[in-house]
Amino acid sequence: MSGTRASLRLSMAGLRTHKRRFAGTFFAVLLGVAFLGGTLVMGDTLRSGFDAMFGRATGGTDAVVRGDDMITTPGESFGTRRTVPTGLADEIARMPGVAAAEPRIEGPGQLLDKDGEPVGGGGPPTLAGNWIADEDLNSYQIDEGRTPERSGEAVINRGAAKDAGLGIGDTTTVRTPDPLKVTIVGISTFGGEDAMGQTSFTALTRADAEKYLTAEPGRATSIQVRAGPGQSQAELVESLSPALPDGIEAVTGQEVTEENQDQIAGQFLSGFTAGLLGFAGVAMLVATFSIYNTFAIVVAQRTRDNALLRALGATRRQVVAQTMAEALVVAVLASLVGLAGGVGIAAGLQALFPAVGFPFPDGALVISGLSLAVPFATGVVVCLASALAPAVRAGRTSPLAALRETTVDDSGSSRVRALVGGVFIAAGAALTVYGAVPRGDSAEPSVTLTVAGAVVTLAAFVVLGPVASSYAVRILGAPLRRMNGRLARRNALRSPKRTAATATALMIGVAVVSLFTVFGASLKATMDQTVSRAFAGDVAVRVPAFGPESGALSPKVAPAVGKLPEVEHALGLGTGVARVDGGGRALTVTDPERMGGVLDLGAVEGSLTDLGTNGVAVSKSEADDHGWKVGSTARFTFTDGEKQPFTVRAVYDQADLAGDYVVTREAWQPHRTQDSDSLVAVAFRDGVTEADGKAAVESVAERYGNPEVQTRDEFAESSAAGVDMMLTLVYALLALAVLIALLGIANTLTLAVHERTRELGLLRAVGQTRAQLRAMVRWESVLVAAFGTAGGLTLGAFLGWAMTRATDSSGDGVFTVPPLQLAIVALVGLAAGALAAWRPSRRAARLDVLGAVATE
Repeated sequence: MSGTRASLRLSMAGLRTHKRRFAGTFFAVLLGVAFLGGTLVMGDTLRSGFDAMFGRATGGTDAVVRGDDMITTPGESFGTRRTVPTGLADEIARMPGVAAAEPRIEGPGQLLDKDGEPVGGGGPPTLAGNWIADEDLNSYQIDEGRTPERSGEAVINRGAAKDAGLGIGDTTTVRTPDPLKVTIVGISTFGGEDAMGQTSFTALTRADAEKYLTAEPGRATSIQVRAGPGQSQAELVESLSPALPDGIEAVTGQEVTEENQDQIAGQFLSGFTAGLLGFAGVAMLVATFSIYNTFAIVVAQRTRDNALLRALGATRRQVVAQTMAEALVVAVLASLVGLAGGVGIAAGLQALFPAVGFPFPDGALVISGLSLAVPFATGVVVCLASALAPAVRAGRTSPLAALRETTVDDSGSSRVRALVGGVFIAAGAALTVYGAVPRGDSAEPSVTLTVAGAVVTLAAFVVLGPVASSYAVRILGAPLRRMNGRLARRNALRSPKRTAATATALMIGVAVVSLFTVFGASLKATMDQTVSRAFAGDVAVRVPAFGPESGALSPKVAPAVGKLPEVEHALGLGTGVARVDGGGRALTVTDPERMGGVLDLGAVEGSLTDLGTNGVAVSKSEADDHGWKVGSTARFTFTDGEKQPFTVRAVYDQADLAGDYVVTREAWQPHRTQDSDSLVAVAFRDGVTEADGKAAVESVAERYGNPEVQTRDEFAESSAAGVDMMLTLVYALLALAVLIALLGIANTLTLAVHERTRELGLLRAVGQTRAQLRAMVRWESVLVAAFGTAGGLTLGAFLGWAMTRATDSSGDGVFTVPPLQLAIVALVGLAAGALAAWRPSRRAARLDVLGAVATE
């Protein structure tokens, strides 16, 4: 016990005496824990916010009457159900145990602001619906003004009113998608909040909602039911179910709330939180190298101290305990401060994501015990694990080492390390390529194998770091021919392990940044190729969102544009859903005969001219998956429950904009829920300039809610807007990992300056100026940063290629390396290295010459 207390006393004395030595470790742990804690707090806050939001949305609803079958297409969280007759609400209201029943009619409805620009639409839903008179069934409440009573009157939520600059008495337009001129007569709140999350909601009269938001009057999305006194939700549903028509079901309000919560939590929040945890993991991995490097240097510098302790009778276990106790104290203190920082990061993320268009609900931060315990434990474990190897090395110090000068560890470039690293990098590269490149016509890339290969490749880079650092520093430092540069190069070559460990932290950050830069550029290039290859028109009319087929347009736009003398073809592409041979699929609803004028479908087998009401055109990939050919039969089930066989009358190669299934408007008309187009493709007549044709189309589009008219280049750029937003978020999240790496470089240089105090004093004594000394330290930092940056760019570009190929199931994706963006990453890495050397170089230059020379 006395030995343990002695080790602890020595640890505390060492920490008090050399606080600056552990500053880098402290901040590395602090930032890593803060990021991890912020991620977990943010996840809990979002989950709680969505739960509360959906709870308020159905808080006064005891039962929901709706279509019993939901069709969900790939990539969609919420599916489509059949509508119900509005008259059913009156029948339900007269049933025993029912206090109130109201139809709910809801659909796309984008509000335009006072300048005619759309409010929202870049992510958060933009909805319109009928105002529900029963206050308990309506999740919105009037905050100002009154409810809509006459056609053309509307109530908008307070958040949308602020964004649009609209107030009571103002007039504006709502795209439903047909343009509807409305006068604002009321401002509403959602449970006291400005909006339901970040959505906008425009409430109309029931008649207007039926006219503009449904395929035909007399239909509703669902019927909200409130139970009478003493009636439970389950009892209400049990009494309603026998009286409902076929294809209609009744479920409790609680069930609807849980369904919505599960869909958000299971399909969105889980993936979102996992992504944030991945970035937090990168930050902790970078911190690991910084922590290890700090303790490795400190142990090397204390070789004589540890040897004296061993000579005085200290056991190896006590020496190890001393180092581990220091690591524990730093870890605990840094993790505690990091928890407070995590709450601040969560608050920052809560403000950041809605600002860039993510539909997150408002609400106070939710801080659970688990969200604090996990980051704290992770910070402590990572710090202790990183310090373990240096601590064991300290325990192996021989008592005779007290008679020798402290030496720098210059190992690391052994043949065994080179051999092991070579095997790792060969295996990692082979596994990555094997997973990313499909084998055979029917094979698909494997993301799992690609990720496994990426992990092995990263491990290979870490193992080979000390071997590569010797060669890399010589090559990168070759242009430094002045004395300061040559000295900086020799200093960086002294300890390959130290140089590699310091550079590896930056390498990981640069690699992940480069990976997403390459992947994002490849996605944008793929989208540009999609538009260039598939879009044969001159301009596109659309409501921009995240993809080339997003938004809701009035189906009247295409016929109106087609009447212009400047236009040769104007084709509207609508959307529908059906269950095809058991699986939900999106349908493209259009006039197939005219598709060739504005879209390039590639080779077409069969004919697009005679699809009629029971024919379908399918993409070649979908036909191959199902074993179809021209003349085959596909069985469709629509949301209204109707089952219908469709004959495959055409098979086409390119489904980029046309989608996998094309049907006529006549075939879709009996099953539609709301008439809308997602895109109008326009081709001009010969001799019409782009400017003149676009101006003519814009004059027509203005009458239909002023959707955007985009040239081919603008269409491609708008389609890729979501990629730019993704990259912005990625760069912001990775900034913390890069910051930790830079702190590691600065801390390593600070410790190296302390280690080389006598040497620096001798250099000053023989004539080196302070400016030359600062330059020497700066160039050493830049060389280390250049090594890390070069390795990160190489690894990131390779993994970016692998990620592009692994996620390209169609085989049509484009891989591209953006030279300008990667050059910027390289310059930022070098500039960051110079910045990291600012404080260590100043400290070195301020050393007292005589005192430094006298240092042992």
